[in-house]
Amino acid sequence: MTTNTFAGPKVNGVLETSLYVSSVARSLEFYQRVFGFPLLDASDAEVTDQTRLAVLRAGDRDVLLLFKRGGSSDTDATGSIHVAFAIARPDLDRWEDWLRQLDLPIEKRMTWKFGGQALYFRDPDGHLLEVVTPGVWPIY
Repeated sequence: MTTNTFAGPKVNGVLETSLYVSSVARSLEFYQRVFGFPLLDASDAEVTDQTRLAVLRAGDRDVLLLFKRGGSSDTDATGSIHVAFAIARPDLDRWEDWLRQLDLPIEKRMTWKFGGQALYFRDPDGHLLEVVTPGVWPIY
């Protein structure tokens, strides 16, 4: 492990994570159904398949942005990515049961170096999602 000798201004964390999706409405329904993330804002009054952006609260101070793939010339990406959501250690079994109830296949179970345990599954656009307990990194 290296010591941080960075002399610049401090960052307080990652505020937003963006996923690029084929249908914002479908993804909004998925993230609300699976995680219970409330809608904070959207680019349209009613979220449809043509909506460009939906903003979800994904924790105390975390925001998940769902962008329509190809909906903005200045913000766009292709391909699937990975996002990990922190969960409490006692909730791991409950998450496994919940995903089973939702018919979401768990692709992988993992125990990390520091004892963290994780479940991996996919969203409708193929993004790899992880719910993970403390013990995955020295800081979590």
